[in-house]
Amino acid sequence: MITEIAQIDVKPGSEKDFEAAVAKAKAAFGRAKGFHGFELHKSMEKPQRYRLMVKWATLENHTVDFRGSENFTEWRGLVGQYFAAAPEVEHTETVLTT
Repeated sequence: MITEIAQIDVKPGSEKDFEAAVAKAKAAFGRAKGFHGFELHKSMEKPQRYRLMVKWATLENHTVDFRGSENFTEWRGLVGQYFAAAPEVEHTETVLTT
């Protein structure tokens, strides 16, 4: 299991619309191979900054299967208009949990 962490800065004043668009995108993620859920976190200090944390079975489920699919096109179509800049994305694996 890997976690995709996307830091997303949105245009000022678009926060609620962005959050609604991410909620609509649940279906696109749900159809994706290897998808195991996501959480959207909003920064307390920087209210236009979000972190989308997505669980995937494998790295390739995100980088190949999802990004190369109509599901990704749907996701970007719903949320892309709110981006202030391109999201910063990294992938992690859990090495310790409590």
